Amino acid sequence: MNGFVQQGPLVLFAAFAVLHFVADFPLQGEYLARNKVRCHAASASEWIVALCAHSAIQAGGVWLVTGSPDFAAVEFGLHALIDLAKGERKFGLLADQIMHLACKAGYVAVLACS
Repeated sequence: MNGFVQQGPLVLFAAFAVLHFVADFPLQGEYLARNKVRCHAASASEWIVALCAHSAIQAGGVWLVTGSPDFAAVEFGLHALIDLAKGERKFGLLADQIMHLACKAGYVAVLACS
């Protein structure tokens, strides 16, 4: 684990939140934002690659904050599932962001209890 984990839960959550928003907005870019949504992608393979690439960027942020590939793997799966559901219009942007941050709060809780 790295320095963010040792600095306490509020600092850890803040680090998660900052990296999440950087990865979800400026690092995502137009190509990934469009093609991670199945109905906007030119093909199924383009959709899968875009959704996985975006989820991998998010997972990389979690790995940087925690130093844990296990947390990164969980983030990859959860981020992909949340974005998949949002792309299928199960909910909107606000619910999407709340769910992503709830995942980060869950990681903080697990790390604080270990």
